[in-house]
Amino acid sequence: MKPPTVVSLFSGCGGMDLGFKKAGFNIIWANDFFKDAVATYKKNIGDHIVLGDITEIPSSKIPDNPDVILGGFPCQGFSIANSKKPAYDKRNFLYLEMIRVVNDKRPKFFVAENVKGMTSINDGQFIKNIISDFEDVGYRVKYKLLDMINYGVPQTRKRVIIIGNRIGAENPFPKETHGYEKGQRVPATTEETIGHLCNVHTREEPVKVKDPKSKKIKKVYNHWAKTKIDDEFWGRKYDVDQFDICDYLRHWRNKAGYGTKQIDDLFGYAYTAGHWFRKDNNSGSIPNPDDWRKLKEILGFDNKYDKQVTTMVRKKITYETSLRINNWDAPNDTIIATGSEIHPKSPRRLSARECAIIQTFPDSFKFIGKIDSIHTQIGNAVPVLFANKIANGIKNELKKPMTMNQQSSRRRKN
Repeated sequence: MKPPTVVSLFSGCGGMDLGFKKAGFNIIWANDFFKDAVATYKKNIGDHIVLGDITEIPSSKIPDNPDVILGGFPCQGFSIANSKKPAYDKRNFLYLEMIRVVNDKRPKFFVAENVKGMTSINDGQFIKNIISDFEDVGYRVKYKLLDMINYGVPQTRKRVIIIGNRIGAENPFPKETHGYEKGQRVPATTEETIGHLCNVHTREEPVKVKDPKSKKIKKVYNHWAKTKIDDEFWGRKYDVDQFDICDYLRHWRNKAGYGTKQIDDLFGYAYTAGHWFRKDNNSGSIPNPDDWRKLKEILGFDNKYDKQVTTMVRKKITYETSLRINNWDAPNDTIIATGSEIHPKSPRRLSARECAIIQTFPDSFKFIGKIDSIHTQIGNAVPVLFANKIANGIKNELKKPMTMNQQSSRRRKN
């Protein structure tokens, strides 16, 4: 039998996809808007990923009849870490693009993953609307809030998992294997997970270390870490909306007739300028004051945002994760996309590789981009091990022969 096929939306660097690939699925098409994540995906998983905004990609450009559609639609609008974001944040409605593709391509199953925060928007009505919207296109849908520590991932990571199918099957959520109840495996501590890298000098280039299990020397990539652990930083004095700045800069860029690559070349950057003109997937950014002034010379824009963008002051770090010292004798806290925690045994933050190991990426998986970009890719990813368990459950359902009732139900919904 041919392996079951997958179409993946909002793929990021490919944590979910890699888990499905390891379970024997064939990923035939994937998409994301984050250029570095797409480069990482191509490096490690395959060239079938398409760089682009899903809102601008018609269903006709996506392969027909996949067995499964995956969709980790952007979650920053729901995130507890972004509690000031309103329910009408544009990113909150990108799930509609997934529904559009599911409705057009009619997979047997779909899987969506998101943060815990989405369950509390509008007192829980928002998640009910999402479930109802998937049901309206003919799917039997169920969601659960799962903590990935209970499935062998060495971190506390609560995520909403939505599974739907149109073949009359049960939606297969994995069984808990780890915990502190009788008969369960005790979750690995952070020391057990990444202790072998504790005293290894961090750098951008690959390093050789002894594998803690095989005791053989292996090459490790992206063991790259920030050393700044102060409780103050230079930040903008005034609030600035990145979406507004993005629209503003795109207007002046188009008016001046420049492409992002031309601007990158003028600055001597690789891909940085693209983030100034990007809003999707929280991968956009605002130029620093020096870059803003140079960009103003190139594009000739007015003074509308000069004060907000260029006025910098010393600020205290208030977001607790930025100053949180990581666990050592217990499982790790949630790996996040906005930066890494302070290492409990070394005067630095967790390296990108240490975060990737906690996210259960294999050591051979190479991330592309600068350190902040890599942390974003890792923090936004679905842990590979957990994705693999979801994939195996669906694969088992796909192998089962359909009953007469399931066949009848499938024909009615088609």
